Amino acid sequence: MSDQPTDLRETVRKRYAAAAAQVAEGGTACCGPQAIEVDDNFGSVLYAADDRDALPAEAVAASLGCGNPIAVADLHEGERVLDLGSGGGIDVLLSARRVGVTGKAYGLDMTEEMLALALANQKKAGATNVEFLKGTIEAIPLPANTIDVVISNCVINLSTDKPAVFAEMFRVLAPGGRIGISDVVAADALTPTQRAERGDYVGCIAGALSFAEYREGLAAAGFTDIDVNPTHPVADGMHSAVVRAAKPTTAPVGVNSGAALPQARDRSGCCS
Repeated sequence: MSDQPTDLRETVRKRYAAAAAQVAEGGTACCGPQAIEVDDNFGSVLYAADDRDALPAEAVAASLGCGNPIAVADLHEGERVLDLGSGGGIDVLLSARRVGVTGKAYGLDMTEEMLALALANQKKAGATNVEFLKGTIEAIPLPANTIDVVISNCVINLSTDKPAVFAEMFRVLAPGGRIGISDVVAADALTPTQRAERGDYVGCIAGALSFAEYREGLAAAGFTDIDVNPTHPVADGMHSAVVRAAKPTTAPVGVNSGAALPQARDRSGCCS
């Protein structure tokens, strides 16, 4: 039982490594039960054509998400952005274009193959305000209070410790910072067993929180102005959703802002 989270993480890592290898060989990747699967609910079809055309083809081909967090996050010049589960780098590179040379876009991923693909895409794009980090979304290798916006695209549902993810997002965000996330979310009426029947963890469905659970989890971490709204169905009772929330300019009493946590973590150690 105690090894289950580790086993699930390794399953996710292997599937996304296979997806990265497929892209490197000239294919495309999608977040489905197989390493490569075409599905209009996932991938680069959810981005504007102008955005796709401005990026290396490999970054577009490696898009695995269920939405478009760039359209959600409303990024501005000079902001510092962190993408959880950055994969081939599509959201990081698009973020870098929006925040400009005075801003910075970080990508975090646990999969060596995806990181290698992302670095190659960064070089092709000529993006100088980008940094890719190796690590997990449950232990982000950045200091507290250093990020303005956290984005993610269909990755948090893959984590087996979502409270840790929410706490880490809150920790790294500067006071007044915000999240703009796309994720798979379950209807409140579905039990965990019913969610599992609709797809496996790597298929981005089985690990999904319900709408109520998502709001409660973010609130428990200290977030305010929480908004979780569906955009389109991805399975019966399962939806791609837009998630927005903010870190207060002053942390509420009893909420750990992360200031006491280690300021530097091992970068050699997210779901993609």
